[in-house]
Amino acid sequence: MEKLHFIQIANYITENGKSISAKLSYQTFGKALHSAPIILVNHALTGNSNVVGKDGWWNDIIGDNKCIDTNNYTILAFNILGNGFDNIAENCIENYKDFTARDIAKLFALAIEQLKIKNLFAVIGGSVGGGIAWELAALKPRLIQHLIPIATDWKSTDWVIANCHIQDSLLNNSSQPLVDARMHAMTLYRTPESLTQKFERTKKSDSLYNIESWLSYHGNALENRFQVAAYKLMNQILRTIDITRNRTDFLEVASNIESDIHIITINSDLFFKADENWNTYVDLKAVKDNVNIHEIKSVHGHDAFLIEFDQLSRFLKPIFSSQLKSNKKLETQVA
Repeated sequence: MEKLHFIQIANYITENGKSISAKLSYQTFGKALHSAPIILVNHALTGNSNVVGKDGWWNDIIGDNKCIDTNNYTILAFNILGNGFDNIAENCIENYKDFTARDIAKLFALAIEQLKIKNLFAVIGGSVGGGIAWELAALKPRLIQHLIPIATDWKSTDWVIANCHIQDSLLNNSSQPLVDARMHAMTLYRTPESLTQKFERTKKSDSLYNIESWLSYHGNALENRFQVAAYKLMNQILRTIDITRNRTDFLEVASNIESDIHIITINSDLFFKADENWNTYVDLKAVKDNVNIHEIKSVHGHDAFLIEFDQLSRFLKPIFSSQLKSNKKLETQVA
């Protein structure tokens, strides 16, 4: 695993008026920082900054000679403060309701400033990571060349908020909070058709269906690697995505984002619904030319962005190959 680096953030005031100081941890992969175009990758709810390499959670998309080629780009990934990956005790956040998705975007922006990064070639993230990408773009409308939110939205819908409320209740009231919250979440991340295709009502034993065993496995696996405080915080971040909070309406905020926006949605997503993304695209296209949308076709629902790598790569390749083509053209002109 690539080494963790740290940035000290002092006296940050949250959106709710609380003052904190913390060390924000991050990793880099591929080319050295400031030697190549920089891609910020935001992790999902139970993810972390370990994007590539041993135990890297997006090895199918990012790496040497992959869709996002680490031979040509610098990959930057922050840990969302409080996710527990850096094992810093003072970063454990008990008062999780003091934070919003915008706070995380602001912390990322402060860290980017400390790293003396003036421009990001792309910011990409799935699910809550994509929501934070939207927040960062709204906060710094000239920072990002390509904004790529995947299986997410610029706001937490009533449906997302409702399920985050159930998750919060499980995390605060269950005798096995991580296990129960994760099992509930897994039913949101897949679809009935996906589970039918995978299990077909088969049994592990006379008294146990394979779907039940699978859910228990995922619940127990998370309990072995995650902390309750981290899950509570991440659930709160997911619940509070909203680039219009204390601002004007969506079109005014989003039209100020100078980035090329590439929305990637999933036709079967039961969590961040495709209809919401298509509505966003249609509305935004009326006021902004450089916005595109792609739809992953899959039976697997929300988790398809971690499964349907061929489709995702097909959507992403034109973005990341265009930079390389323009670089080669410039080199030819200079030569």
